[in-house]
Amino acid sequence: MSVASPAAVSPPSRLAQFYALTKPRVVQLIVFCALIGMVLAVPGLPSGAQLGLMALASAGVWLVAGAAAAFNCIVEQGIDAKMKRTAWRPTAKGELSNAQTLLFSAVLCGAGSAILYFLVNPLTMWLTFATFVGYAVIYTVILKPLTPQNIVIGGASGAMPPVLGWAAMTNDVGPEALILFLIIFLWTPPHFWALALYRVEDYRKSGLPMLPVTHGNEFTRLQVFLYTLILFAGCLMPFVYGMSSWIYLAAAVLLSGGFCAYGFALWRNYSDALARKTFRFSLIHLSVLFAALLVDHYVL
Repeated sequence: MSVASPAAVSPPSRLAQFYALTKPRVVQLIVFCALIGMVLAVPGLPSGAQLGLMALASAGVWLVAGAAAAFNCIVEQGIDAKMKRTAWRPTAKGELSNAQTLLFSAVLCGAGSAILYFLVNPLTMWLTFATFVGYAVIYTVILKPLTPQNIVIGGASGAMPPVLGWAAMTNDVGPEALILFLIIFLWTPPHFWALALYRVEDYRKSGLPMLPVTHGNEFTRLQVFLYTLILFAGCLMPFVYGMSSWIYLAAAVLLSGGFCAYGFALWRNYSDALARKTFRFSLIHLSVLFAALLVDHYVL
């Protein structure tokens, strides 16, 4: 049976390949967190003009985040090809060339940056571009293959979306935005290490120095649990600072307590199934936590 060459791929399939490069699910979470920052930066209900600004800022952040994801696919295509969860990516399968992917990334980055600079504000554009460089270059090219602490240090880029959202609405970076940054920064290690625990053989084959590969399963499980405890404290900061009230506090205690329980169970009695459940719960934790901030902002 012959296989169609890249040139013979139908337009919808080619569009789907380019769309896959943007890592849509990851970018959706990024835009969601940025949108939370935008909403919290506006006292009360936003005006029509502010809603329009939020839409423009969300589009700009989405485009630049998609560009960073596409660039990441170029850098990691060899690694992606060795790992089951990433081997399907168009760059890893050779369906898209590096030149095509790089051009696509450049177009997205340029379009997103233009929207942010001219239609939102220059501060948001520069912060978003710095996030692009932090993720696509500093984390992907330098930190990820260099140190098992790559997730911790590189987590700074992943924690930026609410800061971008806040800056889009205020043209400033306030302490509230930094608190949101801190929450995501502390959430990132237990989230990714839970994934790395049950994907350890993939990471071993890829040659990446992820913590379960370099320090073993038991040490990583302890780190996941300890980080969930630190994250619990970080999640209380919006209430302590006065950003939120009891609605958010109740959600933060329940969600963070649940994450700690998963972390403790993972530490004491490991299984791949439990690691998967911990990883999935981490996604629920962050999404519902930020949704609770949103509800709290409008209800009280």
